[in-house]
Amino acid sequence: MQTRIKLLIVLLVVVCGAVLAVHWPALSAKALSFDDEQYFVSNRLVRSPSWSSAKQFLTEVFQPSTVQGYYQPLSMISLMVDYALGGRPENLFAFHRTSLALHMANTALIIVFLYMLFGKVWPAAIVGLLFGLHPMTIEPIPWVGERKTLLAVFFALWCFVLYIRYSRKSGWLALTICVLMYALSLMSKPTVTLLPLLLLLLDYWPLRRLSKKVLIEKVPFFVVGGISVIVTYISQSRSMAGVISPVEHGLKRIVLILCHNVIFYPYKVFWPANVSSHYPFPEPLSISEPMVLAGVIGTCVLLLVLLISLRWTRALLTPWLFFFLAILPAMQVIGFSNVIASDKFAYFPSLGFLMVLAWVLCRLFKADGSKLRYAAIAAAVLVIAGSEAISTRRHLAHWRDTESLYEYMLTTEPNIPSLHGNLGFALKTQGRLDEALSHYRQALKISPGQFDIRNNMADVLIAQGKLDEAIGQLRQILRIRPDFARAHTNMGNAMAAQGKLDEAINSYNQSLKFKPDYAEAYSNIGNVLAMQGKLDEALANFHKALEIAPYHTEVYFNLANVLLSQGKVDEAISNYRLALRERPDFADAHDNLGNAFLSQGKLEEAISHYRKAIEIEPNHAQTHYNLALALKMTGQNDASIKHFKEALRLKPELAK
Repeated sequence: MQTRIKLLIVLLVVVCGAVLAVHWPALSAKALSFDDEQYFVSNRLVRSPSWSSAKQFLTEVFQPSTVQGYYQPLSMISLMVDYALGGRPENLFAFHRTSLALHMANTALIIVFLYMLFGKVWPAAIVGLLFGLHPMTIEPIPWVGERKTLLAVFFALWCFVLYIRYSRKSGWLALTICVLMYALSLMSKPTVTLLPLLLLLLDYWPLRRLSKKVLIEKVPFFVVGGISVIVTYISQSRSMAGVISPVEHGLKRIVLILCHNVIFYPYKVFWPANVSSHYPFPEPLSISEPMVLAGVIGTCVLLLVLLISLRWTRALLTPWLFFFLAILPAMQVIGFSNVIASDKFAYFPSLGFLMVLAWVLCRLFKADGSKLRYAAIAAAVLVIAGSEAISTRRHLAHWRDTESLYEYMLTTEPNIPSLHGNLGFALKTQGRLDEALSHYRQALKISPGQFDIRNNMADVLIAQGKLDEAIGQLRQILRIRPDFARAHTNMGNAMAAQGKLDEAINSYNQSLKFKPDYAEAYSNIGNVLAMQGKLDEALANFHKALEIAPYHTEVYFNLANVLLSQGKVDEAISNYRLALRERPDFADAHDNLGNAFLSQGKLEEAISHYRKAIEIEPNHAQTHYNLALALKMTGQNDASIKHFKEALRLKPELAK
């Protein structure tokens, strides 16, 4: 026994080391995926780490205020802790470090789970290795918002491990801890709701202890799960529009979705080519589509084979039911997404397939033990693990930045408007406005009713100075969706750019009517009031914005600008520093902070920030000019002349 435990520990270290080595590029991934914006980029609680924020995550049970969807406080607190440890939109290392650690921990727990089920070290380690390296396990690691998947599975696996121990040694304390792990898993992501049924399947096979007593044991699990279902339904329906009930789907559509996914997921698990974060619904969703037809035929054949297999063993039907029940909450029977399937949905349910594989390997390891058999197994494992590692590394390369990620997804699904919209947003943040506009237009050509995308396109048009076209797009939105707060804010931006300042303020106030806690609207009102010379009123609006969103970089920057214009230099410097704490690569903040120091005669500090601004944005003419003035004041004439020339080259009108 001691020898097996020592071997198990060694293999756990080796497997986790291999997982770490293969997934290492995830630590430097810079891509932001679909819902990362709400999960941390603009999440005021995540970006304000404190006990108060943690308490709010825990107590907002029926209507989370900062993220659309269900109650998931532990995942949000986990992201908040990573933010406190240095995680930022421009530096995701802290988030990825925790996610990769959780994936390694989950891999180790799967090995322990399978060892405790079947009593064989090598089969458990082999299966754990194949899980840890599999390309379909990539998604939750570099996708920051999917921390919930990793954390929920971590607690669920602990529940399984402790339950197996309880099943062999009993004791109500052990069962109580299992229920606690289940509750923690639900508080991370409620898609593990059916875990009590999975425990019953384990009791049926391979534990073979199903009885009336075992059913009674599950009562606490079902109570906790029932509470979670109620909380999830209420929180999802209150905070997220567009959830479709099974009744609205219709029986035929539900059957086709289930048949499609019953075959699609195993196909992807066993042949993970072109894995993606976005598998759209087949159009049309009918048996005229080859994949849907294959799903219907494959499901019928599969059910027949599994039922026949019961004549010899429970080891095929039971793990398949495990997979099906585990993935059922994400099967789109309740419609909550615009995808029919996703790799992350299979992360936990794949445990069913792993159980079958471990059982098969155990039978092979029980055989005559010939060296040839073991050599064949080792060769097969090395080939499969090597192929997985290569595929995983290749797919991780797409996560190097947001643009690469969406470009890759568009190569597999070129007609998905949300992919064009998200790529457009990524290009816009890089200042590549024409390219962003092209993708927005393509998205709206495919689906004209995408109001978020139309609003983002208007934002780009405003930045390009195409104000009449932007206003036309915004009026289209507001005619159909008069309560769209962001469209009202963009309308205000367009009016402000036209010099219609009072109309701009009216639009911002309309935005606040529909979204009272909209920090950006308060900030924009502050900007317009500052343009009107109403500085005290401007400051009041900036402070209101910061009450709502204490992390908001632009608000700190705008507030500092007004304070500097009022001669409150020390307060201005303090707020520029706060802006730079949130966004160290904010060139304009460095430039204006340099101006503040220059006004105090602190030339070295001014020069340091001007240089930093130029390092970030080399073609900023005004910063070169400011640096030249500061250098001249310190007697560095040659350097000063160099920057004067560069400023004039970039912006000749500065000579006036």
